[in-house]
Amino acid sequence: MWNRFMLAPMTNQQSHNDGTRSDDELRWLRVRARGGFGYIITCASHVQENGKGFPGELGIFSDQHMEGLKRLASALRGEGSRSAVQLYHGGMRAIVGRCISPSGNAETNSPAMTEEEIGETIECFIVAAERTEKAGFDGVELHAAHGYLISQFLSPIYNRRQDDYGGSPERRSRFLFEIVKGIRARCGVEFQLGVRLSPERFGQELAEIREVVRRLVAERDIDFVDMSLWDVFKEPEDERFRGRSLMSLFTELDRRDVRLGVAGKVIKPHDAVHCLDNGADFVTLGKVAILHHDYPMRLAGNLGFTPLWIPVTADYLRGEGLGESFIRYLSTWTNFVKDLEPPPGTFRFDIDEYLRKGASH
Repeated sequence: MWNRFMLAPMTNQQSHNDGTRSDDELRWLRVRARGGFGYIITCASHVQENGKGFPGELGIFSDQHMEGLKRLASALRGEGSRSAVQLYHGGMRAIVGRCISPSGNAETNSPAMTEEEIGETIECFIVAAERTEKAGFDGVELHAAHGYLISQFLSPIYNRRQDDYGGSPERRSRFLFEIVKGIRARCGVEFQLGVRLSPERFGQELAEIREVVRRLVAERDIDFVDMSLWDVFKEPEDERFRGRSLMSLFTELDRRDVRLGVAGKVIKPHDAVHCLDNGADFVTLGKVAILHHDYPMRLAGNLGFTPLWIPVTADYLRGEGLGESFIRYLSTWTNFVKDLEPPPGTFRFDIDEYLRKGASH
């Protein structure tokens, strides 16, 4: 990583229905590599066909995806960036076929996974990592955040199993650690492995996620941890940890040679500098990277740079390399695209409420 800016893995709905990569997806990521992001993470890419969580999601569950992924990896490397595919399964939040979850969930009508299904899904994550390596990417990031399948296993709310994959925090994290061990055993020593975690909301317990990070570092099978904090300046919701920043609970850990990234309302240059000066190894940028494809280059030339903020026009987003599907998706976020209304009846995502409390409606 030649600088300390990572492009966050962001849902963008630009891939084809079968999960193959589109030219829009290629352009969106390539423009950001050209704009100076040292490390590019793709959007969440489902490792099983029934793990798809969003329309237009990138897939990595089949060899049919390989040609598009190889071209993407080559393009990003050609622009000077390192890159990784984010491996993902929606679990009970999937939108295709039969949903699965650690425990039965009546709201989503998803039954508890059998141990055979757990083993099959772990293998799918590992095989997807092997595909990623063969495609020419530098690594993978496991999406263990935001209430999707791996996060569901970590949660004492969504995982109520009483077997080897549930009960104690150690058993609930077994699903994640078996994926990590499998990838490390079957991919090359230079292949990078990261994990994205969210320490709050989505049924997570802060103290447990902190212990997961400590164990990941201690076992030395991963290269980086990408913490989705919601707000790098906030205090923890858990009253036991109040009086300090949520970020500090992770920067203070002895991480050895494992790199720590943080995400959450890093917008202005001094936000990024604050994170790096207070123990983070890199910062992960999302919404501001949508608005400025060349954010790292702008900062390199001017630390006083003031980023543009939402709302913006659809034409502005086109100029920043976004495809029409991505722009339509962002139009469902309130106060993002000022001159484009989503189709009637489309769910409106309240971005202000989401940024304020981590939920919408």
